Amino acid sequence: MASFANAQYSARFVVTDIATRKNEDIYLSGNFNNWNPKDENYKLKPFGGTRKSIVLKNLAAGTYVFKFSRGENKLECSSDGREIADRQLDVNSDISNDYTIAGWKDDYPDRPKTYTASPQVRIIDTAFFIPQLNRKRRIWIYLPKGYANVGKAYPVLYMHDGQNLFNDKTSFTGEWGVDECLDTLQSKIGKECIVVGIDNAGDKRMTEYNPYDHFQYGKGDGKAYAAFVATTLKPFIDAKYRTRKGRDYTFIAGSSMGALISWYTVQQYPDIFAGAGVLSPSFWISPQIAVDATLFNPDLIPKFYFYVGEKESGNMVGDMQKIAGILQKKSKIQIRTVVNPLGQHNETYWRKEFPDFYRWMASGW
Repeated sequence: MASFANAQYSARFVVTDIATRKNEDIYLSGNFNNWNPKDENYKLKPFGGTRKSIVLKNLAAGTYVFKFSRGENKLECSSDGREIADRQLDVNSDISNDYTIAGWKDDYPDRPKTYTASPQVRIIDTAFFIPQLNRKRRIWIYLPKGYANVGKAYPVLYMHDGQNLFNDKTSFTGEWGVDECLDTLQSKIGKECIVVGIDNAGDKRMTEYNPYDHFQYGKGDGKAYAAFVATTLKPFIDAKYRTRKGRDYTFIAGSSMGALISWYTVQQYPDIFAGAGVLSPSFWISPQIAVDATLFNPDLIPKFYFYVGEKESGNMVGDMQKIAGILQKKSKIQIRTVVNPLGQHNETYWRKEFPDFYRWMASGW
């Protein structure tokens, strides 16, 4: 069984019901075993009746993400064959949780995803160079419907996890529908903007969106990534497209780790970004976040839109409220906090929240 630095807790995972293939072996696959889908050290054992379980011992306090599997390409899924988001477990004491498995992905034939991006969406570059990280990335852009025919300049919103913003075909567990939302919403409220989507780095996402070193994920690349958005990508967009270049018309947004790096980027560059959409932020990643929030005293007045769902795992609500509470004490920061009693940690709920965030963001234009 795995052992972790500063180990002190145990976690029991109990599967109480399985929709199909009840007699086959089940494994735990997660960030604690490099997502090995058939690790014999993580095979569940009979646990009374039809239940199966496994106990992970010597866990350090922290957040762990995982899924159940039956082997390679045999991950759990929803009852209708759709992919599900990674499960998440916050460990700060000995813990035991029950789980049900609704289905297995290999029981459903692959259904090709549909290309759903609207005509307003295009790809700027499939391999845009990030000099701060020596990496390349696909960059998307959404241009308002009147962009080609009207000579005005537009505010810009920069967003992370570009794969999930506009196109179901490239999304992980569903898209935000940013383009469809703005096609409709902008005509209603009369406030348009350009949206730039930056693809995540796949296996480097956890470090690229993390400005802090982490005992499990490794050295954080978030400071370099934030510098890329602020000092490389923004000047490129401003030079190539008709943008309102001032900081009052420049925002950044994301969810989960993307929310963390959005919050951090505004802290690093408050003279460039007027504010951030911070949806379901991964503030569990480091205690340094509270320290940085306390030390943040900008000359200008940045705006933060904090959102979290009560049905997200762990202490997501408490973590968000803690950081928002620190910032609310500062006279030069504007905060809005939203807690959705039904909200879960996935694109479905971020998609629902995006229109309200956009209205809030655009209210000062």
